[in-house]
Amino acid sequence: MSDIDLYRRTFLKTSLGAAAVAIAPGMLLFDTAHGKPQPASGKVRWGMLIDTTQCKSGCDDCVTACNRENGLSGATSATDSQWIRKIEIKDISSGRELSLPMMCQHCEHPPCVDVCPTTASFKRADGIVLVDKHRCIGCRYCMMACPYKARSFVHEPLHDQNPDVPRGKGTVEACTLCVHRIDQGLQPACAEACPNQAILFGDLNDTDSEISKKIRSVASVQIRANLGLNTGIRYRGL
Repeated sequence: MSDIDLYRRTFLKTSLGAAAVAIAPGMLLFDTAHGKPQPASGKVRWGMLIDTTQCKSGCDDCVTACNRENGLSGATSATDSQWIRKIEIKDISSGRELSLPMMCQHCEHPPCVDVCPTTASFKRADGIVLVDKHRCIGCRYCMMACPYKARSFVHEPLHDQNPDVPRGKGTVEACTLCVHRIDQGLQPACAEACPNQAILFGDLNDTDSEISKKIRSVASVQIRANLGLNTGIRYRGL
């Protein structure tokens, strides 16, 4: 081996070692801070219990938090995306009025998944219903199939997106339960922002979770329970 070859090998070995020292701490720090992504588990079923007795008319903090977290404009025209909206209902016989948030209900048997021709609409093992933007062709069959009018179509190019929430013109989208937050051990933005703690988030499959205990202790209903979709979003006080 010539002196030049020996120098070259020594230089490369030293350089690679220095690079490893420079890169490794950052990688270790990231892994420690964020953890490695874990696949969704079928042992868990994420859901919400929304207490309409605590949901105040005129309050839209949950809507504002959703828009901010997911990069939505907050506009309410027919061509604007709304992942969560407040609706007002009134019992004609009693005159009782209620205000409640409406979003994707994350059904166990989601009609949107059944009608999607490209499998873009899908349900994770933990019950969260999502749309794969790479597979969505914008046919909007899922929008027609959803009994909750919970899905939106992106009509215009998007700017300044949250990198954790990929969106795209020509695709359908809806509430994701802030899946990017859940996967980091956080609550959905709407639940965290509610000033009256009207939105309780948790694991419906865990009998010891706060949401499971609450559902066992109070009366709650599913919207359009007659459809047999077994929604992940439950309401108290309806």
